[in-house]
Amino acid sequence: MNNLVQRAITLTPDWQPATQLPEEVASVDVLALSSNSAVVEFEGDLGQPVPWAPGEWHSFPRINLARLRMRGQPGDRVTVVGGSW
Repeated sequence: MNNLVQRAITLTPDWQPATQLPEEVASVDVLALSSNSAVVEFEGDLGQPVPWAPGEWHSFPRINLARLRMRGQPGDRVTVVGGSW
């Protein structure tokens, strides 16, 4: 079954996943909105923070969204768009 993923995530200073499900695999584009006031930090594969500038985006084929974790300035946002096809 194909599922559409369209999310706008409001950031907090704490790490948060891109899904509340224990596992959700999808191919997505992730965008740190250009209107953000600061960099967004994504948790790297070794646990280190990886900063993205406002407006930066990347495509992720078949990623487990439960493991895509981010944090940032409260009120800044990230969009996650794609699907499980």
